[in-house]
Amino acid sequence: MEGCKNSVVIIGAGPAGLTAAYELVKRGEQPLVLEQSDTVGGISRTDIYKGYRIDIGGHRFYTKSQEVQDLWLEVLGDNFLSVRRMSRIFYRGKFYDYPLNLFGTLKNLGVYESIRIVLSYLKWKTWPQFPEENFEEWVTNRFGRRLYLHFFKTYTEKVWGIPCKEIRADWAAQRIQGMSLKRAVMNALFGGDKIKSLIKNFQYPMYGPGQMWETFQSAVERRGGTVTLNTGVSKIGVENGKVDSITTVKGGVEQKISTDHLISSMPITELIKKIDPPAPDYALTAAENLKYRDFLIVCLIVDNANIFPDNWIYIHTPGVNVGRIQNFRNWSEALVPDASKSSLGMEYFCSEGDEIWEMADEDLIKLASKELNSLRLGSGLKVVDGTVIRQKKAYPVYDGTYKENVDILRKYLSTIYNLQTIGRNGMHRYNNQDHSMLTGMLAARNVCGADYDLWDVNVERSYYEEFVTKQPVEAGQNATPLISPAIV
Repeated sequence: MEGCKNSVVIIGAGPAGLTAAYELVKRGEQPLVLEQSDTVGGISRTDIYKGYRIDIGGHRFYTKSQEVQDLWLEVLGDNFLSVRRMSRIFYRGKFYDYPLNLFGTLKNLGVYESIRIVLSYLKWKTWPQFPEENFEEWVTNRFGRRLYLHFFKTYTEKVWGIPCKEIRADWAAQRIQGMSLKRAVMNALFGGDKIKSLIKNFQYPMYGPGQMWETFQSAVERRGGTVTLNTGVSKIGVENGKVDSITTVKGGVEQKISTDHLISSMPITELIKKIDPPAPDYALTAAENLKYRDFLIVCLIVDNANIFPDNWIYIHTPGVNVGRIQNFRNWSEALVPDASKSSLGMEYFCSEGDEIWEMADEDLIKLASKELNSLRLGSGLKVVDGTVIRQKKAYPVYDGTYKENVDILRKYLSTIYNLQTIGRNGMHRYNNQDHSMLTGMLAARNVCGADYDLWDVNVERSYYEEFVTKQPVEAGQNATPLISPAIV
C-alpha cells in the first residue's frame, strides 16, 4: 500500500473518525485526531460504573461489508463473541416476537382483534394512500392502520418526540425495508427465514463496543497517529476555498494548527458555525433548522441474575416513558461483574432541556425503578444501585425539511475542497457503525488521491443487512458503495 504525505486533522474519535485515522496510518500518514470528550467511541463507547460496563444505545456488530468485517477482526482479533440475537416487543403486559410472528400475535391479541388487523391490511393494500410523504402513510400502506396503531405509532412518537405525520417516509423506507404483514404471514405459514431486515446472530466485543474503539485508538497511536482527548475545536479557518487551519481548545488554552486536509465527524450543525470567515446566512439557517433527538440511559443494578433472555426489549406499552430496556448480561457476561445481579439499561428518548433531560439523576433512578416494576417483567425485582448517562445529538431527525437543509449544507461544503464530513452526525444521516466506518475509510483514501463521493454511500436505497458494496477503487475512479442501517 503506497503512502501519501499530507497533514491531516480528524475531528471526532468515534467509529468514523478512528476508522479514517487507522486507514491513514496504514498508508504512512500520521493524522491528528481531536476528541472533545475524555474517551473514544462517541455514542459507541462503553461507560463503566463500579465495574458494570454500559453499552450506550446497544451495538450489534453485524455487516455484509467484507472490508468492515475484515477490519473488525484485524483490530480486535479473538476478543469477539458470537451472540444470539433476541429482541422482543413488550406491549400491554405481553411479549411479541420481533418481527411479528403470526400465531404469537394472534394468541396475544385475540382472534377478534387479529381479524380486524387483517381486514385493515386488506383495505389499505386495496386502497393505499399516495403519495407516501410521511411515516404514518408509509407504514399504513404496508401493514394496515390497526397494526400501525398497535405496534408503530406509540413507540415511534416516543423515540422521536414528534407526530408520525411529521417524520419523512424515506426514514421508514430506510429502516424497515423488506418487512410487511404479508411477509410475516407467509413466513409463519410456509416457514423459512424470509424477513431480510434481521439477523439471528451477531458479533460483540467481550467488554462492550468501547473495547473496539479503544483498540483502534491504540493501533493508530502505535503507527504514529495522535489521538488527543478533552480537545475541542473553536474555529475552522478557510481561505480561497480551502481549510488552512484549525483552532483547538484544551484546558482553556487555544492552539492554531495548520492542515492540508480536514475530515470531520462532528455534528454538521456545529461544523458550519465554526467556519471562519462565517458561512453564508443561508447555510447557517439550514444548519439551525436541522434537529436531533437526545437520549439518556438509566442503568439499574438489580438483585436478580435472570430477568429476561433478550438483548433488549422494545417497550410499546403506553403510560411509561421508557422506550427500550437492555439486559447487559445478555450481550456479554463480562459486562456484569457480579454473577448474582443484572444490569439493566432503561433507555429514555428525550430532547435537551425537556422534563426528562433536566431531571436530577436520583429522580431518574427512582422513575426508572418505578417503571421497571410497573411493567412486571419479573417478580421481586429489587433495585440496589443505579447511574445515569446522557447523550446529546444521538439521532438525526428526519422531519419534513431535513433533506432540503442537508442538501443546502452539502452544496456549500462542496466549495471547500479539502474538507470531508463523515459518520452519522457529520452527514446528518441515521446510520450504523459499519456505514460510518465506510465513510471514514473512503475519506482517508480520498486524502491519498482517490475520488469517492461520500454522499453516494447511500443509506436510502438499500437495507443494512442486504446492501451491495462495489469493489474499492483508487485514484481516478469512482465508487458507489450502498448501505443502510438496522432498525432502532
